[in-house]
Amino acid sequence: EDQLRGVVPVPPSPPLDAEAFPPGPAPAAPTPVDMDADGSELDEDFPDDESVDREYDGTFEGPEKTLEVCFKPGVGLEGGCRNLPRASLNRILTRAKCTIMSIVSNSHLDAYVLSESSLFVYPYKVVLKTCGATTLLRCLPYLLREARRYCGCELEWVGYSRKNFAYPTQQLFPHTSFNDEMGYLQKHSKYYDKLSGSAHILGPLTGDHWFVYVADKSERPMEMESDRTINIMMFDMHEDAAQMFYKDKYPTAEEQTMASGINMLMPGAQIDAQCFEPCGYSMNAIQHDSYSTIHITPESACSYASFETNTKLRSYTALIRNVLQLFRPRRFVLTMFADEAGLASLSEDPFEDKALLLPRFGMYIQRNAASNTTVEVDTVCRMGCWELSEDPFEGGLRDMRQSTRTHTVS
Repeated sequence: EDQLRGVVPVPPSPPLDAEAFPPGPAPAAPTPVDMDADGSELDEDFPDDESVDREYDGTFEGPEKTLEVCFKPGVGLEGGCRNLPRASLNRILTRAKCTIMSIVSNSHLDAYVLSESSLFVYPYKVVLKTCGATTLLRCLPYLLREARRYCGCELEWVGYSRKNFAYPTQQLFPHTSFNDEMGYLQKHSKYYDKLSGSAHILGPLTGDHWFVYVADKSERPMEMESDRTINIMMFDMHEDAAQMFYKDKYPTAEEQTMASGINMLMPGAQIDAQCFEPCGYSMNAIQHDSYSTIHITPESACSYASFETNTKLRSYTALIRNVLQLFRPRRFVLTMFADEAGLASLSEDPFEDKALLLPRFGMYIQRNAASNTTVEVDTVCRMGCWELSEDPFEGGLRDMRQSTRTHTVS
């Protein structure tokens, strides 16, 4: 299992994230456009923001919003959510403002490359990642309805997370602020009562930080779960690496995959990759019951690459170094979702690396102590930030003298 590797894209964050503070005027009153089976309001037709059709200005919000929804195993049809018809998936994704481009499957899951990131469908789990100005949370009521209607699934766990936006004014409701996102969940009182989770912010509001919401309704023993997912968000990648994802240099996704070395990160995995005009790249890879996904925005104004995997490795050190060697960013943010049992199974803690050396490139220094918190009893969330040192020897020695303690937030 220690053979898997993977990657994805994002722009630099502003010095102060205004979207974390109270939002401006509320949007106009909504008009119901769809009803649930019992006649309750399912979603609203909020007025479209003018940024929907804005002209491209050379910037793009690369860091993804991530929604993970788990259902009770064994409840409903055999195969669970994999029974969802394509029309249902299309309806769900329409609410998020994205579409399916391709699919790869095995006996464990279906992996879809989307016009904006990725969708992974397991029998009793759905993971949806979207970038840009997508409206990810607006698909949640539809996902819950369709999973119940076609598969008989019963909700067990919901997790939503994202990094602070680099271009918050480009976002559409409900993603105009974290307050609006949480308010949107509360507005759907029928679903919110089922969720009633907790929201957290990891990291300083004056720098890179991570918004997390988790609602856990699981009744299974905690020691049964050992899941973990890591995400490496890389900013300002090396120009040589970025150029590989322009179609005028390598016209096909297969050529970009091979030339960049992405194929070497995941030996033995099924790879499904797409490239975009004039630049950009998305890739899903599946192996057994695990996925890896990479999304790349190579434009210099918003250069970003991200890699995420839920592969259960005992150590992620080699994987992280291999991914960084591929893209050579000037800074990166590492996040991890893990059950406590999954965290306990690690032989090495990647967040304890205060200085990380890439041969023939440079040394990354952890800017602040890592942040971590435990939410909903046993879900551990961790975040750390590293940047390339201009003076790796002095910087490395300075940071290695610092305490290796991590901040705990609530």
